[in-house]
Amino acid sequence: QVQLVESGGGLVQAGGSLRLSCAASRTWRTPAMGWFRQAPGKEREFVAAISWSGGNTDYKDSVKGRFTISRDNAKNTVYLQMNSLKPEDTAVYYCAASYSGYDIIPRGYDYWGQGTQVTVSS
Repeated sequence: QVQLVESGGGLVQAGGSLRLSCAASRTWRTPAMGWFRQAPGKEREFVAAISWSGGNTDYKDSVKGRFTISRDNAKNTVYLQMNSLKPEDTAVYYCAASYSGYDIIPRGYDYWGQGTQVTVSS
């Protein structure tokens, strides 16, 4: 069982920045990690993913150039740096862990955090 705890969400004005963190409990094998988000009335959608080594990353088209996913395996922590935030980025952000390689669909992940709210005001 892997426990994931997100932090760093909050309220920010459009154009601002936030950095989300996802701390994972220690595991016997390093998982690939992903960030997803879910806005009210919408399905959960892929935001970014990173391989277990950090050598490969993938992003949703609308966040490319604005968001950066990274990880520090020594700290069992994954980050999502979000710059130039827009009101349409408002959602609950979830991190997830996968032991079968990173993926862009939610069912590719084995464990999920509880989510952290990000609200971007116009």
